Amino acid sequence: MGGCEYRYSNVRPSSTMPLPVEDRMRSETGYTAVCSRRPSCSSSSREETVSREQSLRNGAGIMVLGALIFLAYAVVFLFRAFASSGFELGVETLNGVTPQQLNGVNPAIMAYITHVHVALAGFIAATAIAAGSLARYGVRDVLWWAWITAVIVPVLGLAVALPMHYTGHFNYNWVYHLGPIYLGTIICVVGAVMAFAGLARAAGRGTSPAVSA
Repeated sequence: MGGCEYRYSNVRPSSTMPLPVEDRMRSETGYTAVCSRRPSCSSSSREETVSREQSLRNGAGIMVLGALIFLAYAVVFLFRAFASSGFELGVETLNGVTPQQLNGVNPAIMAYITHVHVALAGFIAATAIAAGSLARYGVRDVLWWAWITAVIVPVLGLAVALPMHYTGHFNYNWVYHLGPIYLGTIICVVGAVMAFAGLARAAGRGTSPAVSA
């Protein structure tokens, strides 16, 4: 930090011992306090550090918010697997076929679908927790590997899952079925971009400051 460095000497200043452009202060004990004015940190550098830390803090926080949306979606998904008359969020029937009708044909069909939905809810929740934790405890500490992993994990899941929704094999309400996923994704992308800006500035300065909570 900038400021003055105080050095004490028991040698009293005299005309034969000039001090170069320094502030001299006499203490009650007769010691000479020398205040050397040395700019150790310019105001622009401090502003850059604050801006970098804000980008990391805000970016990581927004990424965590997006992960929480995924987690909430997983919880609702799990609840509907056991306590709903439909199949998933936004999927009440499979082109007119209800769960009750499938259960009448063969109870194993709905038992299998419920099994798949429960497993999927668990994987969505696990992905959300992993991405959120990496953002909160890795990205904020200027760890590139945490940022990369927090981005790749949900992107991979979405890249595998989303294309099947546009094949037209069944009808669904996209606002309820995919809306929360798209919302969480957009929020995560915004946070990732903000965090990337902070990480890039930190890498440019060759520093890895820990961001305070």
